[in-house]
Amino acid sequence: MRWPALIFLALLLALQYPLWFGKGSWQDVRELQTRLEALQEANQQLEQRNADLAAEVKDLKSGYEAMEEKARFELNLVKPGEVFVHIPDEPVTAVGR
Repeated sequence: MRWPALIFLALLLALQYPLWFGKGSWQDVRELQTRLEALQEANQQLEQRNADLAAEVKDLKSGYEAMEEKARFELNLVKPGEVFVHIPDEPVTAVGR
């Protein structure tokens, strides 16, 4: 009677091994879920960035106001008769003193 119980116990342990330690185990599934959540968050950030860029492209294609605003802020465009004044964010300090 003892041998069938030992064989049954060995079979039970052999079937439980993949569940706890093999591929697709509980720990493996938990790690994959964590990676999936991180990738989904990164995808959401990239989708938001793509939507912002698409809106900017649409604005640039639709009118000259957006194009002029971008040129003024990024390229320091000055129209004839205007004066450009640049105010630095940080105060200038003397170097070497």
